[in-house]
Amino acid sequence: MTWIFALTGAAVAGLAVLAWPAARVFAAARALRAEADRARSRVRAREELFPKISPTADSDSR
Repeated sequence: MTWIFALTGAAVAGLAVLAWPAARVFAAARALRAEADRARSRVRAREELFPKISPTADSDSR
C-alpha cells in the first residue's frame, strides 16, 4: 500500500511541474491575442483612412 502513496505523490509532483509551463503558455497566448487585436484595429483604422483603390471603383476615370 505504501507504493500506491508513493506513486500518487510522484504523479502529483509531476503535474505540479507541468503546471508552471502551462500557466506561462496560457499567459503568452493571452498576450499574443491582445497584440493581434491591437494590430487588427490599427489595420482597420488605416483602411478607413485610405480606402482601397481599384480600377472599377471610379467609373469617371475612363
